[in-house]
Amino acid sequence: MRRYCFAQLRISPIGIAKPCLISAFISAFGIVASTVHAAANPLSIPIQLTHSLNYATAAAPDGKRLVTISVIANRGQIFVMNVDGSDPVQITHDLVDYDDPQWSPDGKKIIATAVTKDQERICIMNPDGSGMQVLTPPDIRAIHGSWSSDSKLVIFCADDDLQPPKKNDTKIYTIDVETKALKTVISGGVNTYPSFSPDTKKIAFRKIIGDMNSEVFVANNDGTNSRNITNNPAFDGWPAWSPDGKWIAFASNRESAYQIYIMDENGSNVRLVANTEGRATTPRWSPNSKTIYFTNCRHSDYGYDCEVFVAKLSDGP
Repeated sequence: MRRYCFAQLRISPIGIAKPCLISAFISAFGIVASTVHAAANPLSIPIQLTHSLNYATAAAPDGKRLVTISVIANRGQIFVMNVDGSDPVQITHDLVDYDDPQWSPDGKKIIATAVTKDQERICIMNPDGSGMQVLTPPDIRAIHGSWSSDSKLVIFCADDDLQPPKKNDTKIYTIDVETKALKTVISGGVNTYPSFSPDTKKIAFRKIIGDMNSEVFVANNDGTNSRNITNNPAFDGWPAWSPDGKWIAFASNRESAYQIYIMDENGSNVRLVANTEGRATTPRWSPNSKTIYFTNCRHSDYGYDCEVFVAKLSDGP
């Protein structure tokens, strides 16, 4: 009999648990006025990859497959598909609400946040959904997990939306996949969406500053030397380091709507990746650092529609 990650937990009834990304979209912060920067011309024309309620896509290290979330019966389930969106295969079949799937760099495992009414924990599984186990401890409502390049560590944060719309303070942690050793690396304030640099010596993360502003910060992997690299009055966040180490992708509403940008690791040379209508967030890189997958949410006749888009930077930024 298959062992599910949250078999020991009380599952919420249908309609209570909501996918984290969609909930964030509905409770999004207000629009920030446009500011002047060097990102006048987009680098790509984005292509819509999926055509049902999908979000939070990440590429496999072989560059041939994607792991994504599709909403089935009002809950996020994990699917694996080809990079062109073909041959989707559902690998979870339960009443848990999943989010933020990420393929390990060695290709052997997938992590994802599993949400029930009472808990949020990061689970780890084989690429076909088998062998699922809980990774993070029960006393932390863990979200936004991301791998180190050697597939030995997962970096994640605690939930900052326990009492929406007010944000609560959150910490960023690392956990050893083998030993389950837990370490706090960032504390003080609202800190989310951590991402390792390819050499694992640094981390990028989002820190909320005030009610209408957040910035992308970079720190050493032990949390020291934390510094603001975006320094913009807009809402900047969702940083993701490119596998070649040259760029950090992020989302920002500095042009009124949320769009995807890239920048150097010191915050310079900001470039707009693609013009999009809606709320574009959570950029994820392809293994060769030439393609960015991201989620774009828009109003529709029946509420909100979130889809996966792909922006190809074939000649590099």
